[in-house]
Amino acid sequence: MQRRYVTTDVFTTTAFGGNPLAVVLDAEGLTTAQMQAVAREFNYSETTFVLPPADPAHTAHVRIFTPAEELPFAGHPNVGTAVVLARRTPGLAGVVFEEAAGLVPLVLEHEDGVAVGAELTAPKPFARGHAAGAADVAGPVGLAEADVSLATHLPSAGSCGLAFLFAELASREALRRAVPQGSTLPGLLQAVGASGIFLYTRDAAEAGCDVQARMFYPLGSTFIEDPATGSANVALAGLLASCADAADVDLALTVGQGFDMGRPSLLRVSADKRGGWVIATRVGGRCVEMMQGTFTL
Repeated sequence: MQRRYVTTDVFTTTAFGGNPLAVVLDAEGLTTAQMQAVAREFNYSETTFVLPPADPAHTAHVRIFTPAEELPFAGHPNVGTAVVLARRTPGLAGVVFEEAAGLVPLVLEHEDGVAVGAELTAPKPFARGHAAGAADVAGPVGLAEADVSLATHLPSAGSCGLAFLFAELASREALRRAVPQGSTLPGLLQAVGASGIFLYTRDAAEAGCDVQARMFYPLGSTFIEDPATGSANVALAGLLASCADAADVDLALTVGQGFDMGRPSLLRVSADKRGGWVIATRVGGRCVEMMQGTFTL
């Protein structure tokens, strides 16, 4: 049958910026193997497949695939899919997706009556995992130990549904120089139980950004840089809120990502900490639709 799809650039207001996403709107009846093959054909960092929800009170059941595997949760696929559906569903006020990691609620952003962005609340509370030393992280990303800042936290795994290794760098220049080392980085990620490494710095030279970041993840025998990683940024918000001395924190930051690879992205992240516990984390941004069409499967 004919399957409709839409592609959209997520976490940007400019075409060819942000993180590209393919959304397959008519996924009912596709097998897991077929979904994986379609995701491999699009070859974007993620492709989503929209299915009827198990609970009619929810918007849809969404499955997320990279070219290599299915993910339980990811950020830019949720934001992009919500906007794509909102533009095709008159009167849609809010969105709740059923996913492997749990329920993902999103608030839509409209401009002149048209959906232009969305903000998700992570399906799981922030959880901090294994820590590593500065030297443990520096070598696997081609940096010196002094490039890794320990002012806020040790390099640590963290997750709101998908785990990443977080390391703060001392400068924007160090962030620019980072290069994943295939001989050592996979072992580090495996040791801390992370799917990728998220490097960030508060030395954010670009206007409008509180933080600049880069994320690298393994794909086969190589490492790929992601231009905008919502699942990592929402966990970053949880990590920074958890590290704050105050028991009650309302954290809000704008994170720039993808600038060093020519796909600048802006992600709005926030976290609520009450009584010493991070109780909610969010990430949002805008989208630009790019292409639409059909394929037969």
